[in-house]
Amino acid sequence: MPKENRKLISVDNIRHSEYYGLQETFDRLYAQSKNGEIFTNLMEIILSRENILLAYRNIKANTGSHTPGTDRQTIRDIGRLTPEEVVDKVRFIVAGSPHGYRPKPVRRKDIPKPYDPTKSRPLGIPCIWDRLIQQCIKQVMEPICEAKFSNNSFGFRPNRSVEHAIAKTYRLLNLSHLHYVVEFDIKGFFDNVNHSKLVRQIWSMGIRDKHLIYIIRCILKAPIRMPDGSTVQPGQGTPQGGIISPLLANIVLNELDHWVESQWQANPVTRKYSVSINRNGSECLHHGYRAMRNTGLKEMFIIRYADDFRVFCRTKTDAERAKYAVTQWLSDRLKLEVSPEKTKVVNVKRRYSDFLGFKIKVTKKAGKAVVKSHISDKQLSRKRQNLLEQAKRIARPRPGKTEFDEVNLYNFMVMGMQNYYRIATDISRDCNSLNRSVMTILTNRLRTPSGNRLVKTGRTLTNFEKTAYGKARTMRYVAGTGEPIYPISYVQHRKPMPKKLSVNSYSPDGRQGLHDNLRINTSIMLMLMRQPLHNRSTEYADNRISLYSAQWGKCAITGHEFRSVAEIHCHHATPRSKGGTDKYENLVLILESVHRLIHATRPETISHYKEICNLNVSQMKKLNEFRQKAGLESTA
Repeated sequence: MPKENRKLISVDNIRHSEYYGLQETFDRLYAQSKNGEIFTNLMEIILSRENILLAYRNIKANTGSHTPGTDRQTIRDIGRLTPEEVVDKVRFIVAGSPHGYRPKPVRRKDIPKPYDPTKSRPLGIPCIWDRLIQQCIKQVMEPICEAKFSNNSFGFRPNRSVEHAIAKTYRLLNLSHLHYVVEFDIKGFFDNVNHSKLVRQIWSMGIRDKHLIYIIRCILKAPIRMPDGSTVQPGQGTPQGGIISPLLANIVLNELDHWVESQWQANPVTRKYSVSINRNGSECLHHGYRAMRNTGLKEMFIIRYADDFRVFCRTKTDAERAKYAVTQWLSDRLKLEVSPEKTKVVNVKRRYSDFLGFKIKVTKKAGKAVVKSHISDKQLSRKRQNLLEQAKRIARPRPGKTEFDEVNLYNFMVMGMQNYYRIATDISRDCNSLNRSVMTILTNRLRTPSGNRLVKTGRTLTNFEKTAYGKARTMRYVAGTGEPIYPISYVQHRKPMPKKLSVNSYSPDGRQGLHDNLRINTSIMLMLMRQPLHNRSTEYADNRISLYSAQWGKCAITGHEFRSVAEIHCHHATPRSKGGTDKYENLVLILESVHRLIHATRPETISHYKEICNLNVSQMKKLNEFRQKAGLESTA
């Protein structure tokens, strides 16, 4: 069954930074970058104990961290080491070796493109220690870069999403009436990034720590182990699959964002005009734009998501000029070439324009030009194929999978598609089309001699399912399992919400719109994080911090608040001697006296600690459950 609550990654990362006491440091870096300060000693922060352990925490849940590189190691191998061993090894790899930092070869893996299986996209999978080092660097560089990045870029940035990019697209089409869209396609962007240019761009952002820049150069020039076993030395590009690659890509194209903005959006006029302030505190630019229309400047706005970007113009002439100017600028400044076949001007009043999996057009409605959007043709075809394939698997599960597993996966696919595309205005029509195709397959495949297994009744729905699909007349269940088949067609368009400029991960005021402050004793939590642990794994140390927060800083059995680190004991539900692990679900934080009572075997010791703990009936029940898991008899 799907989880009923899913947090944003950016919110989780904020919380993780608070756990390791680094949020104030990142806030300071962001503020200094906003003020134009220069950074020459970032490696001290990057190689700090807190930052290294935070990097481990941020990547351990990523599925990619369980994929081995050329050294065949994964995040599990790092998690088994003690925190001190992890910190010491990272510092040695980066700064301790007499030969300097030398990343291990990146494992090349070609994956088929979703739209054209005959073509492939190259992925570079670094070794897990190099990934950890990249995460350490990214955590420190990101707040500095965020202070310099354009508000018109939305990809691979905290608190920004496809929805924000689409919302801004709708606004430019609906309100600004910029109906000529220049669709750009950069040829092999990630494979053609100029290393020297990238380093200069990093330097211009104020990041002038020479040791850090040397390490970034080493990451860019890491040898690539090809599928046939040969090794290639890259001369350009940043490998897709590297943790730091999206940040570096945004650094490269940030210059493009600001250049396009300087042509119009940044108000490049000296003529005086009236100035007013918007409700959010920003300057209203409409008066400036009115003044600019009397000049020779050509109106143009950019929206970028990673290397996929669009330029919006008012006239076809302006769009053609923008296409030529941006193409020339990319070639001259960034040494990047656009695809002539895929780069084109589209009049959205006549034809659809594809962007981020949506196809968008402007139509007349009640005398007004309004946006009309669908799932793009390529994506619709792909979703149809994937859903039909999964529907067939429900009737005939794959080896090692049950019918329940296949239904569950199908429901996740439906929910994911609906959540992403519900901001399309005509999502209902697209989903109705998909529903007809899928239900035909399910009806035919689940038909038996005794009747169809696709029925109208089944198990009780969860609260989430009742809210999302409870009123759907097309809800069906698989007889025998009682599991629901989420109806594809039961989806309603939702207006995309624009990015709130006030929301920011790197300022106390900006975080108020993201999450609540920790309501626990943070000083004890930080002391717990910094407490030396002998012969304990990094996984164990990290999970203790998670448990302290999840248990609200209280004992899991007594409910008493922890007053010091000394009285906090971490108990293994299944003892390590019986195969218990350091995973989160096998650990619990309890008081020292309670912990001793769980493991006590002598009657006098049990009596002594029972008197100290003074547990009630329900607390004794919990304690005896832990004793039984540990292979001990219950206490009276």
